Amino acid sequence: MPQQISLDVNGEGHVIEVEPDSMLLYALRDNLALRGPKFGCGLSECGACTVLLDGKAVHSCVTSVSAVGNAKIVTLEGLGTPEEPHPLQKAFIAEQAAQCGYCINGMIMRSASLLKQNPHPSRNDIKQALNGNLCRCGTHMRIVRAVERAARGVNG
Repeated sequence: MPQQISLDVNGEGHVIEVEPDSMLLYALRDNLALRGPKFGCGLSECGACTVLLDGKAVHSCVTSVSAVGNAKIVTLEGLGTPEEPHPLQKAFIAEQAAQCGYCINGMIMRSASLLKQNPHPSRNDIKQALNGNLCRCGTHMRIVRAVERAARGVNG
């Protein structure tokens, strides 16, 4: 049975009507029309659906809406604005880290979580953090350079 569930997404409260065991990804895309999180595999293997729950990166394709509770959800749309992109978004643009761009949501969101936990990551730290995110176009090194660039910018 569908239920009304309250979600805090990108700093705004929303009440949506969904099945409690439906996946967060579907609620974000279908109920709230957010296009940052992508459906990639549906099995928590590619990372295209990554969002932040209270600052921690999670795969929204395997996270049920009811499991979110009172956590604050941040999607790619909530990191920055077109007028003032987040430092990671600026760095990904500067490094031309996207080819097809499908994985970029997950890469940026996972990187945001990393930089929040570790503002001075080594190249190996970045590679380890992004290990669960796939890029089929092969722009991995540009992605790593973008995270390094953002870390330098964030840290002065």
